[in-house]
Amino acid sequence: MVPVQTFEGNLVSPAARSMIPEQRHQEILRLLRQEGILSVRGLTAYMNVSHMTVRRDITALESTGQVSSVRGGVRLTKQHGQEPAGEPKLRAQPGAPREKAIAKLAAQSIKDDMVVFLDAGTACRSLVPFLAARRHLTVVTNDFYIVTSLFAYPNIETIHTGGVVDPASASGQGPQATEMLKFVNIDLSFLSSRTWNISRGLMAPSMDEFEVKRAALKASSSRFLLADSTTFGTVSLFNVAPLQILDTVVTDDQLPLDVQNNIRQLGVTVRLATFGEGGPSPLAYATERGARW
Repeated sequence: MVPVQTFEGNLVSPAARSMIPEQRHQEILRLLRQEGILSVRGLTAYMNVSHMTVRRDITALESTGQVSSVRGGVRLTKQHGQEPAGEPKLRAQPGAPREKAIAKLAAQSIKDDMVVFLDAGTACRSLVPFLAARRHLTVVTNDFYIVTSLFAYPNIETIHTGGVVDPASASGQGPQATEMLKFVNIDLSFLSSRTWNISRGLMAPSMDEFEVKRAALKASSSRFLLADSTTFGTVSLFNVAPLQILDTVVTDDQLPLDVQNNIRQLGVTVRLATFGEGGPSPLAYATERGARW
């Protein structure tokens, strides 16, 4: 298949004409996971099929609950990709095994004497246990659970950004938090997001979260995204930054190989944490070796 970057350029998929409906459906879903939203016109040109064929494919996918029609196009349904703004999602504890594996790998980049920013969310909360051995480390965060977890590590200097308390994310948001980040020099920032894709980059469901992430990126010399593979291809209301602004994406080895390659083509390093039973897969080994690290 052609790279996703060429999709809206209306290049024709060479295999599209020979695809059966089920194959076309899977290809549409693959593109949606990368793009978030697609136009009927673009799909018609890319798949090299008629407008009515694309409409029938969209109708078939709608009947399964995986996609929803929008004016002139199609997008993933909320349960398959979109994070609504303002939806309460209080997750007090560090993340699931997938996030912990990502955090363990990401923590290898944290060195003594660094100033690091930890974004709000379970992905960054999972980093805390791996910081114990660091010396003269300063952690800047807007996450209240990270702050309380760091009480156990007196060797780490902890700075909270302040701001208006957002109960849904247990974090400080708003202009106070953003303003504080303008006055710090951060060596390495770890951002989390449950909504990101190739075309729109890193996203946020609210303006307050958008502003804090933007301020952290601007204050940082090096920028990492911690995000598990299940969150890729999803969409939120606000575009925070393109993926090109990141230095590294740390995710798990279930991220599709074509997506990994598309990210690397943007000049971003991809690091893969092994997830699942049975140890590293051959695919994980090959893609890890291919990363620029």
